[in-house]
Amino acid sequence: MADILAVARVLLAVAPAARVVVLQRMLFRAHAAHRVSKRLGRAHGDWGSGSLGDLAARQPQRREPFASDPDYLAVLELVIGALRRRGSHRKVRSDAGAVGGEKPVLDSRPQTEER
Repeated sequence: MADILAVARVLLAVAPAARVVVLQRMLFRAHAAHRVSKRLGRAHGDWGSGSLGDLAARQPQRREPFASDPDYLAVLELVIGALRRRGSHRKVRSDAGAVGGEKPVLDSRPQTEER
């Protein structure tokens, strides 16, 4: 939950029109940093260890507003919605054409509105 709150504070610091793009970029970078961290055994130099909280800590953030702030609630909804959509696309695709001993494919690409 702390990661979600940290990302929301980053999004509050950017213009409302740019929030979706910034969020998608953060999701992509956190995932890429996680892969680098797993492969090299250390955090990515610019994007951290792969957690959203680590990535958010490296970016400008607004102070956390009151929980009733409408803008804050909107960005929390944006973050949670993106994570839910991303999670639904990361499920194992059993129809990916696996043959014989092949492993199923995981779809972990960042999601965009067009998909």
